[in-house]
Amino acid sequence: MSLPGPSGKVPRMKFSEDAGRGSYLVEAYDAAGIVVAGRRYPRGLGLSPQGLIEGWGPAEPAGFTAEHIAALLDLDPQVIVLGTGARQVFLHPALFAAAYARGVGVEVMDTGAACRTYNILVGEGRRVAAGLLPL
Repeated sequence: MSLPGPSGKVPRMKFSEDAGRGSYLVEAYDAAGIVVAGRRYPRGLGLSPQGLIEGWGPAEPAGFTAEHIAALLDLDPQVIVLGTGARQVFLHPALFAAAYARGVGVEVMDTGAACRTYNILVGEGRRVAAGLLPL
């Protein structure tokens, strides 16, 4: 829980790139896109600490395919975090068969939660990949 600062306002969490480790982190997200390394990505984004997949994913959560998950598996994660937009949308478990076969966990949540979770996992040194749809 954050306590109010001297101004009486609760401080906001600041997202930033971990320059010390060279990891890509989510700096911000809103309806206009996701900001990573100072650049705004208005469409879906695949992300790992070492790289980006610009234009990743479907336009809507209903359009997810196994190929979208396969692209994230190519980033060699231990866990995949999927952000399905402004709201969490549960996806058919068959989409994750290839991930489960490799022992890779998959967590599905709204994009805001996925961005925060991704940053935390990167900070813990985990091999994580995120697939993020815009809000």
